[in-house]
Amino acid sequence: MPNSVKATPPFAAIIAEPQPIGFFEVHAENYMGAGGPPHAQLGRLREDFTLSIHGVGLSIGSMQPLDRAHLARLKTLCDRYQPESFSEHLAWSTHDSVFLNDLLPLPYTQETLRHVAGHIDEVQDALGRQMLLENPAIYVLFAENTIEETAFLAEIAHRTGCGLLLDVNNVFVAATNHNLNPSDYIARFPLEAVREIHLSGHSETVDERGAPLLIDSHDTPVRDPVWALYAAVIDRTGPVASLIEWDNDVPAWPVLRDEAAAAQRMLDAAARKTAA
Repeated sequence: MPNSVKATPPFAAIIAEPQPIGFFEVHAENYMGAGGPPHAQLGRLREDFTLSIHGVGLSIGSMQPLDRAHLARLKTLCDRYQPESFSEHLAWSTHDSVFLNDLLPLPYTQETLRHVAGHIDEVQDALGRQMLLENPAIYVLFAENTIEETAFLAEIAHRTGCGLLLDVNNVFVAATNHNLNPSDYIARFPLEAVREIHLSGHSETVDERGAPLLIDSHDTPVRDPVWALYAAVIDRTGPVASLIEWDNDVPAWPVLRDEAAAAQRMLDAAARKTAA
């Protein structure tokens, strides 16, 4: 499944004619009801395309136990549609019974590593499949950090056997916000564990000090520096299933399709280089 789009494009436009799209990705939490139009459309889409499911509500990084009811609903969804992959974020989003509607960062310590690894083991056992863990867009750094993020992800993959989802825009956003070099991050990333890549746009604002601040907003085309970083990644990995994320201010379907086509051209070039 080489290239794809995650968004809410017009369903009729997609199924009206063949599309140069390798796969579609949907948020798990949008399809946890029993039926209705969302499932009717997703079932029809599944007839023609490979599917990936991306979770935003498991709260993998929480110190609390996983929500068993949520995990059961997720299993039902994966059993129903048999997606090519399931992924979640290295983040937390719940406290007690409150869902915070955000993907919040966590300190990279040995204690956190044990909790995250345990949660991933539980998810993979429940689903009966490998999950992919996505690197986050970081806006704050913890003084408690004792492990570098890339080393944390490498150890998680080693302990649990999970794959990794490399979000290239998240790398660029986090590195820029903290005056780091995104290429140095990629050089240390465990690329051998990467099973999927995400690309998206970001917005630019300023923080309380007036310094530039990038936001992983998923509401613009992929920016040139992110494309360049992506090219450097697949130059090392070869072709990897790659997704265009566009969740806000969603444009017309041809615009989304063109973004996916741009990724496909780069994947084709990487494939030719790998074969040479």
